[in-house]
Amino acid sequence: MATAKSHAKHAWWKESVVYQIYPASFQSTGSGSEPGWGDIRGITSKLDYLKHLGVDVVWTSPIYKSPQVDMGYDIADYKDIDPRFGTLDDVDELIRELKKRDMKLMMDLVVNHTSDQHQWFLDSRSSAHNPKRDWYIWQPPKYDENGGRQPPNNWSMILGEANSAWTWDEKTQEYYLALFTPEQPDLNWRNPDVRKAVHDVLRFWLERGASGFRMDVINMISKVEGYPDAPVVDPSAPFQPGQKFFANGPHLHEYLRDMNEQVLSKYDSITVGEMPFVRDQDEILKVVGADRHELNMIFIFDLVDIDNVPGSFRLTLHEWQPKDIRDIVTTYQRLMLDRDGWNSVFIENHDNPRSVSRYTSDTDEFRALSAKLLCLMQTTLSGTLYVYQGEELGMRNLRPEVPPEEYKDIESINYWQKMNKLHQGNPAKIQEARRVLQRKARDHARTPVQWSAEPNAGFCDPNTKPWMMVNTDYQTVNATSQRTYNEDDQLSVLQFWKRGLASRKEHKDVFVYGDFELLDSEHSTVFAYKRAGKEAAFATVLNFSDGEVEWAVPEHAKVERWVAGNYEKSAPKKATSGSIKLRPWEGVLGMAKVA
Repeated sequence: MATAKSHAKHAWWKESVVYQIYPASFQSTGSGSEPGWGDIRGITSKLDYLKHLGVDVVWTSPIYKSPQVDMGYDIADYKDIDPRFGTLDDVDELIRELKKRDMKLMMDLVVNHTSDQHQWFLDSRSSAHNPKRDWYIWQPPKYDENGGRQPPNNWSMILGEANSAWTWDEKTQEYYLALFTPEQPDLNWRNPDVRKAVHDVLRFWLERGASGFRMDVINMISKVEGYPDAPVVDPSAPFQPGQKFFANGPHLHEYLRDMNEQVLSKYDSITVGEMPFVRDQDEILKVVGADRHELNMIFIFDLVDIDNVPGSFRLTLHEWQPKDIRDIVTTYQRLMLDRDGWNSVFIENHDNPRSVSRYTSDTDEFRALSAKLLCLMQTTLSGTLYVYQGEELGMRNLRPEVPPEEYKDIESINYWQKMNKLHQGNPAKIQEARRVLQRKARDHARTPVQWSAEPNAGFCDPNTKPWMMVNTDYQTVNATSQRTYNEDDQLSVLQFWKRGLASRKEHKDVFVYGDFELLDSEHSTVFAYKRAGKEAAFATVLNFSDGEVEWAVPEHAKVERWVAGNYEKSAPKKATSGSIKLRPWEGVLGMAKVA
């Protein structure tokens, strides 16, 4: 079992465990300007918790100055902090405290677009002749056969697909492109001054002590010139998904290489690109190939898009099978090994529902077991591991009884309004729309972290109303109870994650850098694979179903003994050859011979 050269070359960012914080919902100390919001000092107050868990890098979603139309992804000033979260001094303190613990800070870089309140856009919008006019994407209107003004093309807005991606500006009589919301105009990366300004932002934060960046929708910075109409995938909709023309555009790699050459290569930095809508393996390798000098890795969306209707919008439901998880993971594990790239390992973030509700069972009976199953999978896969806040607790989606009116995300609000308008007088359709929200809304990842069984789950002062409701299960699902959990021969989800991360670091030659071999390509619910380094090997077996199944241990797995599982703290008592029984959502890990 040979390994490719990139997996033999060690680097700190390959071995790191990155923990994503959604700052509004992580921890409030009351030091920000908005009561009931998480703040930067709240992050600092939990660094010992994160260090104890096994975290190396803290990635925080945007904390920059922002009107918060899209929860900080609409940035008004890249070099200042939003008062809701605190101050630049608070960030400096966070960086100092991280360094004391041998930890690092990763910032969220959002440079496909800015806020419409950013000075760059205010200047651009002020006049068609302003020097910054060309910093954004402006186009004249089209006119229909009746002389009616129409947008330049039929692209739909990503966070409100019923609307055009183009916003009319009455003063200058042109449209500007705003793919996400009208308040988030897209930057024009064809302008070299824009690229220089972005490089300046990178240097500002790297010099301040940040260690790298997660780059928001970075593959959208290059659009196809001429802005052609998108293919019609929904004839009933006035606007259509236009990713064919705004994702992975003609100059993307030129811009990324330039960013690397001018700035990133001069620092020992970590970079990960968010790249939705990309499926072509050659295109992926152009970004993350070891010899490409663009980004360290990207987030590949196949797994978190598993329940989307193919080619349609995100808030849709599509049936999938356990083998789909197996096929997706196997594809990208092998791709990076065989073609000298690097993976990111993740199944949760701020833009997706909770993994335990999505891929497994979040019932009271199986929630903890399911969360541990997903932990076992992720901690034994090759690549840089990303853990989202609350994932280590097995936090789940908002409970079904929570009404849509409690959902705060702009995408959820737009969707709910659209469905109610479309389906007035059709209770069945409205109920289905509510089910989609309960399964898929981004809000599920944004509820406050459940620290304790105290009021507001310990997230903020008991007398303060949180910006978003705490999930209704916080009295039983919280960090305090899981840290002190002492059931006979069991581990809490949090304790299981801590053990899994420690094992991953102890055996990094296997789990981070080792080879990957699929052990069974046929079983309907079992995902089993072998990871092997030069001197050690492990087999991971995962039952992605709520039923008991039998699985035949293949001889070439060469399992010597089972060492861990999600049902008990001690080693599972199972045979190492022949057929074994796996209980619902059971996962086991075994030591194996290398060859």
